[in-house]
Amino acid sequence: MIRRVQLMPDKPAPYFMRDWRRVAAQYDKLAFDFETQGEFRPLIWWDQSRRNGVRRAFGLPSYLGAPRKGGRHEAINTAAAVLGATLVGIDKQDQDGHDWVSMLSAYYNVDNGEALFLNRTNVKAGRTFWYEIYPHVLLYSLSSYYPAAERLEELMRLTADRWLLAYEALIDASGLPDFDHLAFNFKTMRPVDNGRWREPEAAAGVAWLQLMAYARWGGRERLAAAEGCLAFLERRDRNPFYEILLPYGAYAAARMNAEHGASHDVAKLVNWVFDGDSECRPGWGVVAERWGGYDCHGLVGSLTDWGQRWDRKRNNASFELDPQRSGYAFAANTFSVAAGLVPLVRYDARFARDIGKWMLNAANAARLFYPRALPGKKQSCAFYRGDEEDVIAYEGLRKWWDHQSPYATGDAIRYSWGSIDLGLYGSSHAGIFGGIIAQTEVEGILRLDCLRTDYYHAQAYPTYLYYNPYPEAREIRVDVGEAPIRLYDAVSHAFVTASASGTAVLTLPPSAAVLAVHVPARSLAADAGGRRFADGVIIDYQIPQF
Repeated sequence: MIRRVQLMPDKPAPYFMRDWRRVAAQYDKLAFDFETQGEFRPLIWWDQSRRNGVRRAFGLPSYLGAPRKGGRHEAINTAAAVLGATLVGIDKQDQDGHDWVSMLSAYYNVDNGEALFLNRTNVKAGRTFWYEIYPHVLLYSLSSYYPAAERLEELMRLTADRWLLAYEALIDASGLPDFDHLAFNFKTMRPVDNGRWREPEAAAGVAWLQLMAYARWGGRERLAAAEGCLAFLERRDRNPFYEILLPYGAYAAARMNAEHGASHDVAKLVNWVFDGDSECRPGWGVVAERWGGYDCHGLVGSLTDWGQRWDRKRNNASFELDPQRSGYAFAANTFSVAAGLVPLVRYDARFARDIGKWMLNAANAARLFYPRALPGKKQSCAFYRGDEEDVIAYEGLRKWWDHQSPYATGDAIRYSWGSIDLGLYGSSHAGIFGGIIAQTEVEGILRLDCLRTDYYHAQAYPTYLYYNPYPEAREIRVDVGEAPIRLYDAVSHAFVTASASGTAVLTLPPSAAVLAVHVPARSLAADAGGRRFADGVIIDYQIPQF
C-alpha cells in the first residue's frame, strides 16, 4: 500500500484529461522547428562549438526567453526532449534529415577529461549527484530505443563502468557504499561535501544505472553494485529523497526481487517517494491535496515550500510554516516519476491499484502546469500569448502565491535569471506521460503502458495497467490486434477473457486495478519458481504459493 495515495480521490475533480501523446508530439514539432516565427522563436539553435568531438550539436533554452547561443543548453532539457518524442513514436534518429540522438554525445565530456555524460558540454562532476546522474538515466533510456545510434551504447557502457568505480570507492567499513554526500569527484575518486546538504538518493540512481548495464551486457559486478546501492538505502531509517532519482531505485528494487530473487523492501522505497518526510530535503514528495478549487493530487515537488514569510530586503525566509500556503510542485519531476513507477508494477503487482490511482490523479492535475488550464490571475506570465498549442509548461505550480491558489509560475522571475516562468526542461519530459498514457472510451479509466519505460526488459507480451475509479464494475473495449489473444491479469493471477481478436471486452472490478497481459491464445501456460510463463515468456512474477 502507498500511504499517501489513500488520501487521493478515486477520481479527481474537476476532471479534464489532456491528450498527452498529442501534447508531446506538438511540443516536439515546436521545439525542433528552425523556421517557426514569433517571440522567442525559434527555440532551437545549432551549437557549432565542436566540443567533445561532435561536429554539430543543438540547444534548447531551459526557460522560454533564455539566451539561445553556443553551449548554453542542458542535457536534462535536450535529452529529455529527444526521449519524450521517442516515447510517443517519433524517430529522432531520422527526423527531417537530422540525427538528434547522436548529437547528444556532445554531453559526453571528454575534452575536460571527465569521461561522463553530464548536464552540459563543458562541466565537471563533483557539484551535485542528481544533476550528474540524471543525464545518464536519460542517456541509458535513449540507448534502449536506439541501439544502433552512433556511440550511444558505447557511452552507456563506458559511463556505467565509471559509476561502478565510484560505487567501489564509496564502500566503507560496513561493506556497503556511503552515498551520504553531495557528489563524487572522479579526479580524486573521493566524495564531495559542502556542509549544507546531502543527496543520498544518488544510490537509487546508481542502482538503476548498474541494473540497466547488467540487463544489457551482464556482469556480476554490476548486479552486485545495484544490490549494494539498494542495501545502503534500505538500512537507512530516514527518507533520502532529494530530487528525482529515488523512484528509479524503487523500480530497480522491484525488478531485482522479481528477476534475481532478491528481497528488497519495495514498499519502503515507494512510500519514501510519496511521503514528504525526507531527511535531506524536508517536504519533498507527492501532493495529496486540493489547492484552491482544484485537485492537485499526484503532483511531485515540495509539500512545504514557500509557506514561510519572505524577507525581500535580506533575501531570506523566516520559517513560519503555513499549511494553507505551503507547496510547490514541478512539471519535470511529476513526469519523470512516472517513468520509474509505472513499469514497477510488472515486477510487483501489489502496487498496481495505488500506482494506477496515483497516475490518474497526476495525469489530470498536470494540465495545471500549462497556461490555458488556469485564469490569468492564477499564473505569472499570462501576458505571453505565443504558444498557440499550449504545450510549453510553467516550471511549477505553487499552492499559494499573490493571493491566489493554485498559481502557475517558476523560479526564473523570482530569482531574476529570466523574464518568463515557462520552462522547456519540464515541457520536454511530457513525452513520458505521452508514451505511457492513453485514454479509453470510459472517462477516468486510463490505459498505462507498462513496457514503455521498462528499459532493457526481458522478452514480454504487451502489458497495460487499468485502474477503475468507480465504485461499480466497468467494461472497456481493448484493442488486441489481429492474432487471437487472451488477457491475463497479473493482479488476480488469472486469465480474465476468452480468446479474442480485434477487440476484447475487459471487465474492471470496482475501485480496483487490472494488469492486463496480452497472451497469445494458443500459448501453453506453466508455473515455475513462483512465476507463471506462457510459451516461455513470463506473464506473472508473483503467483500465489500454497
